Amino acid sequence: MSGTARQLGLPFIQVPSFAPDFLEAPSNADAITWLEQVKVWPLGRLALWGEAGTGKSHLLYLWSARHGAEVIPGAALALTPPTRAVAIDDADAADERPLFHMLNAAAEAGLPVLLTGGTPPARWPTRLPDLTSRLRATASVEIGQPDDDMLRSLLARLLAERQMAVPEPVQAWLLTRLPRTAAAMREAAIRLDRASLAARRPVTRQIAAFVLAAMQPSDGNDSETDDDSAACRAALSPDGPQLL
Repeated sequence: MSGTARQLGLPFIQVPSFAPDFLEAPSNADAITWLEQVKVWPLGRLALWGEAGTGKSHLLYLWSARHGAEVIPGAALALTPPTRAVAIDDADAADERPLFHMLNAAAEAGLPVLLTGGTPPARWPTRLPDLTSRLRATASVEIGQPDDDMLRSLLARLLAERQMAVPEPVQAWLLTRLPRTAAAMREAAIRLDRASLAARRPVTRQIAAFVLAAMQPSDGNDSETDDDSAACRAALSPDGPQLL
């Protein structure tokens, strides 16, 4: 379905702190501001949209905890009327009829609905004309890809969450070579953890290089011969733990 997302201006300038464990940045500032202002949501609905890994689900869960909302994965949405605020994660994966009835029932009950998706609701393919009109009328806020400062903080936090002590020069080396997306930072942290376990040593520049190469299309020329890379490669063998 084609359509123009309803992108709104901010209700006020100040951006409050949303949660201590969420990284605030220009890429998510608009979303944080709107989530703090439920009463100004047009029709009581708001959609957060953006690429994978940008923090949509994180914000949805934080908002639901603050407002006592029921969190429902889009694919699991059913024909059940809501009794409290609703947060539908990956709402663009929901069946049309349950989504249509949920939006109607929530509006009739005066309950706010928060949605997330990969694109604005106005662009979700739908066959029900009434659902199409409701999605087009839903205010939407994009969460963009993080800037360099946020990527640096995100990678450091992801590594810390896995209790990995990666030297700052190695992190800086990775940041200049990884794709500039939050999803790439998350994938790198997972692979570094597995590679470190396979090599049975902390992350080194060689392990980081192996992980970086594994995240990129192979050209068939693998010249890494150091011990760290050999240990990581051994993890890919049928007798070793699966690394990738």
